[in-house]
Amino acid sequence: METLSFLSIDDQPISIEQTVKYLQSSGKLGQFISDVLRQYVIEQEIQGRDDVDINPALTEQTVIDFRLKNQLADPQAFQEWLARNGTDYQRFHASITSSFKLEKLKNLLTQAKLPEYFIEQKIFLDRVVLSRIVVDSRELAEELQLQIAEGGSFEQLAKEYSVLDDRLVNGMMGPISRGTMPDKLRAAIDAANPGELVGPIEIDGRYGLFRVEQFLPASLDDIQLKQALQNELFEKWLAEKIQKLTVKLQVS
Repeated sequence: METLSFLSIDDQPISIEQTVKYLQSSGKLGQFISDVLRQYVIEQEIQGRDDVDINPALTEQTVIDFRLKNQLADPQAFQEWLARNGTDYQRFHASITSSFKLEKLKNLLTQAKLPEYFIEQKIFLDRVVLSRIVVDSRELAEELQLQIAEGGSFEQLAKEYSVLDDRLVNGMMGPISRGTMPDKLRAAIDAANPGELVGPIEIDGRYGLFRVEQFLPASLDDIQLKQALQNELFEKWLAEKIQKLTVKLQVS
């Protein structure tokens, strides 16, 4: 039986069986199969729906915009670019249409679940900008708290006394996810207003004074966040679909 050649290297034919062996040896066969299953599920879903059709004019305009942006308006230059990238006009055109269909599919599959999912994840998405002074004893923390209450400079005291590296930047921690905070710190921060000091709070054997700089509540009006949550929901849907497939690797 003739062995089917999958590709050739320096005119040496490489069979599908040998390709699979190479992928196994490199530890990449699992990822290769996962990518195949992923694309299979997506294409089967798109083919089975009539609500993901794309207006051809949208694809055409996208191609035009791409060519203008990349200085490929000249037909010869565009053909050369396609050849360099291992494709042709038909496949390039189809890939753009597919990308639009995929985004439309994501929206259709996730739009109903998105608000509930956002609420479930909100504690991890909300952030707070904090500054802190962390010391080894409660007594020192209480003394520093008193000095700040009497007008002492938080920034100067952070530089002088904090045992953590962020003392070099006046104790500024930057944005922190509410969901990653210890419960007692989150409770104290949630009850504070910007500019207020909370603590001392004992965390991991040390004592911290925390100043609330700014609350950064998450919102679905944030386009990037909305897209990220849609992608997460879509990946969950994909994983569930793939898990239900019966897959057999057949190489002869």
